[in-house]
Amino acid sequence: MKNFWEALDKPILVLAPMDGVTDTVFRQIVCRAGKPEAVFTEFINVDELEKGSKKLIFADEERPIVVQIWGTDPEKFYKAAQKLTDFDGIDINFGCPQKKIIKAGGGAAFISKMLDVRSQILEILKATKEGSRGLPVSVKTRIGFDKIITEDWIGFLLEQNLAAITVHGRRAVDREADPANWEEIGKAVRLRGKKKTLIIGNGDVRSLKEAKEKAEKYGVDGVMIGRAVWNNPWFFSGKIVSERDKLKMYLQHIQIFEETYGSNYFFELRKFAKTYVSGFSGAGEIRKKIMESGNLGEIKQVIEKAEGFGV
Repeated sequence: MKNFWEALDKPILVLAPMDGVTDTVFRQIVCRAGKPEAVFTEFINVDELEKGSKKLIFADEERPIVVQIWGTDPEKFYKAAQKLTDFDGIDINFGCPQKKIIKAGGGAAFISKMLDVRSQILEILKATKEGSRGLPVSVKTRIGFDKIITEDWIGFLLEQNLAAITVHGRRAVDREADPANWEEIGKAVRLRGKKKTLIIGNGDVRSLKEAKEKAEKYGVDGVMIGRAVWNNPWFFSGKIVSERDKLKMYLQHIQIFEETYGSNYFFELRKFAKTYVSGFSGAGEIRKKIMESGNLGEIKQVIEKAEGFGV
């Protein structure tokens, strides 16, 4: 099966997996606003796949799309990969810093216990590759858990013949306010040597210009962007849009949401209020009304009646 990563133009700009944000609806919005080279799903526990998950829904316009999974049991990774062959790639999360994920032994826990769980990591990678039936398998991770171990950890992963490794430039214990260490991401590129594994850098990229500058400066094959796209779905186009266009896109977001999920989960639309309703007089009051809305229709009415937008 063809490795889609190899066909992408560099620098490869990628939409990051953000739990509770990058569902199929938001990904479609981003692709329409300015398509990145690839998108990632929200991360999904391999246990969830036994009963199905709405996180697995996607549209063809999102391709190439990578599904991200996490867990601890190699056998479950194998079974999960067998069910995910409709996607273009499979990514394993070895970097999530959430306490509940680490307590379960997943995500960044693999970094903290690297010396003790190498065999488990190898089994997970092998199981995923075998179950994927040729899909490219990648990993998203960090430069360390409570100390920087780029050389040991990324060096170890680079020996595993992965299609790509996304390196987030923070340790698991770092806060979002702590600056991402792009020097360590650059070190990962040097560690790769002549291996074919792509290195994707991640962390603190706020503009399209900055993404391209970091790719050139640090030698990465691509850059993954998360929060900046949540704040601005037009990130990958480089466009500056009007408040009216933002409101119109919010209505389009709601329309796709309704077509995808019906009126279920309507409360999830509230988290995008700041994405679309900001930068103009009265935006705060409109966001307050959206947060107080009791159903999807009420959210839509608030936006349609927003001052300056018209009905």
